[in-house]
Amino acid sequence: MNTELQPVIEGIGRHLLGKQTEIKLALACLLAKGHLLIEDLPGMGKTTLAEAMARILGLNMQRIQFTSDLLPADILGVSIYDRKDQSFNFLPGPIFSQVILADEINRATPKTQSALLEAMEEGQVTTDGRTRPLPRPFFVIATQNPMHQIGTYPLPESQLDRFLMRLRLGYPDSRTERELLRIEDTREALRESTALLQPERLLELQQSVMEVHVSDALLDYVQALLLASRRSDNFSTGLSPRAGRSLLRGAQAWAYLDDRDIVLPEHVQAVLPSITNHRLRSSYDATHESAEEPALILLRTPLPHP
Repeated sequence: MNTELQPVIEGIGRHLLGKQTEIKLALACLLAKGHLLIEDLPGMGKTTLAEAMARILGLNMQRIQFTSDLLPADILGVSIYDRKDQSFNFLPGPIFSQVILADEINRATPKTQSALLEAMEEGQVTTDGRTRPLPRPFFVIATQNPMHQIGTYPLPESQLDRFLMRLRLGYPDSRTERELLRIEDTREALRESTALLQPERLLELQQSVMEVHVSDALLDYVQALLLASRRSDNFSTGLSPRAGRSLLRGAQAWAYLDDRDIVLPEHVQAVLPSITNHRLRSSYDATHESAEEPALILLRTPLPHP
């Protein structure tokens, strides 16, 4: 484990108990300059994860509660006319923050959901014909409720593809749940936590992740996975080249967390489920995932021979 980032994982883990793998994946997503989608039932710790990451990493955070009446301007900001100066002054919206918690994103209309697209892809927003850069680092953590719940709008594929990873936290085991029941005020403990990293250092770490070596043999393996997804009868469509890039970036971040200077096949396999499962759809029903997790099908792809 990377000695500099291990305390960060442990610090977040003190607030989100029993979820070390999910915390490591979320941190890898940030290090890879991606964005994170968390899909789970209410009360599973989605908000706690976002707040703990922001505090431990020394980043400012804004929470946007997505509802059916939320408008794009509520996210991006508005221009207000100043009679005294006879000019319009732009009032930035909550998107101008280093960490954005887009809570219950699938409860908003598609028009409002799309307001995040340019910000997530370009790191900037355009309002009133002017482009405004967003802070760096910029990390969106969106949460969504399962599709069977009332009042949800499925995210379009174009927006799903903007998320590097999708995670599910799931129920805690009995031992962890007992610890949670004994804790009186998790919010108070979170407010008292101190930053273990600074934004400037995080930007340096993100650059270091991009420099983790990727061999030709590893590229052969990633291409074999992409080709397997496109040829498989289990999926309606295969993984795109952008999905392949996401898989490489996630694997580089996982290798960096493991304190390795080269990406190995096991690093690709570790991040594969979180990067591919929201991008692949069953060929039998395009609105639902395959009964078998897509990543399990792809993991059967053999390693290319040297």
